Amino acid sequence: MPTVDVINLENQKVGSLELAAEVFAAEVNENLLYESVRHHMAGQRKGLASTKTRHEVAGSGKKLWKQKGTGRARMGSIRSPLWRHGGTVHGPQPRDYSYRLNRKMILGALRSALSAKLRDGELRVVDAFSLADAKTKNFAAKLAKLDASSSVLLVEAGDNRNLALGSRNIPGVKLVSSKEVTTYDLLKHKNVLLSKSAAEKLSEGLK
Repeated sequence: MPTVDVINLENQKVGSLELAAEVFAAEVNENLLYESVRHHMAGQRKGLASTKTRHEVAGSGKKLWKQKGTGRARMGSIRSPLWRHGGTVHGPQPRDYSYRLNRKMILGALRSALSAKLRDGELRVVDAFSLADAKTKNFAAKLAKLDASSSVLLVEAGDNRNLALGSRNIPGVKLVSSKEVTTYDLLKHKNVLLSKSAAEKLSEGLK
C-alpha cells in the first residue's frame, strides 16, 4: 500500500496516510483516460447549431407563377432551397452529443488518473482545509505556501463554506467534492490537493 505524507496548510508534515493500492497504485491505462476525457467533453458540448428548413424560413407560400405557359421552369415556393434566402437542406440541427460510458470504465479511469498523479508527485494530502475565514487573499497565501498557486484541484469530503468562498475567485483553482471528482478535472489541473478525509473516501469508494 502506498504511504503518503500528510501536511497542513503551512506545508508542514503532521503525519502519514496509507492509501489503497487498488486506487492509488493501479496500472495507468491511457486508453481509459482518453475515453473518459472524451466522454466528459462530449457531455459538455452545447449542440446548439441550427439551420432553417424550407418550412421555417420567412416567405410567402404562394405559387410564384402559373405552372405552364410562361416558358420558365416550374416553381412552387419562394422558400425553396434552390433560391436565395430559401431553406437549407440537411443542415445542422440542435442535438445532444453526450453518450453513455460503462461505469467500470469510468472508475478504472479515475484509478488511473489518481495513480498517475501520485506517481508524478502532483498529488498531496492535506490534513484539513481548516480556514478561519472565507477571505480569498488569506487562502491564496496558504496555496502559495503549498507551492500550488495556479492550476489546483481541491478535493474535499464534505461541505466547507469557508473553503468554497475563499477559493472560488482564484483563477485556475477548482473545488470539488470526493463524490464529484472526474478524470477530466484530475488531468486538467497540475496540482491535486486532497483533504485527508477525501483521500480516505476515495480509497474506500474506488476499490
